[in-house]
Amino acid sequence: MLNADRKTSKIAISAALTALALIFSYIEFLVPLPMPVPGMKLGLANAVVIVALYTLGTASALTINLLRIFLSGLLFGNVFAILYSLAGGLLSFLVMCLLKRTGLFSITGVSMAGGVAHNTGQLLAAALVVSDLRLFYYMPVLLFTGMVTGIVIGFTAYLICRRIPR
Repeated sequence: MLNADRKTSKIAISAALTALALIFSYIEFLVPLPMPVPGMKLGLANAVVIVALYTLGTASALTINLLRIFLSGLLFGNVFAILYSLAGGLLSFLVMCLLKRTGLFSITGVSMAGGVAHNTGQLLAAALVVSDLRLFYYMPVLLFTGMVTGIVIGFTAYLICRRIPR
């Protein structure tokens, strides 16, 4: 019975975190921040994914991430929004999981690498869609902004994880 209670609790927490990530995506959709690159966002929903990764595990965090990408794309975007978010989100998630597994990086470091990987994945998807390699001129700016936003999101996730009882 205890195991069933834990599983039910994990599902309920995952559902609440998915809803929170979707709310953060909606806020960023409604209130775009003035960023140096068009379409760039702070990535508040990624803080939820990182917290889930460190507290609930890889499978739950991946589920939350995928649900958030598809639901926010359907509600606030289009097919291309889903494609770009999926490319960035999956590459970012893979990089974060691998770095977390090494135990060599802090939550902030993992998040920073995830931010860079997210922007790289989106740029790769965009270059494939429009068949234009000139998009890679944006790469230095995207690497820098991915680092900065990843640090901000990672530090936020670190503060949240510190307050969650183990």
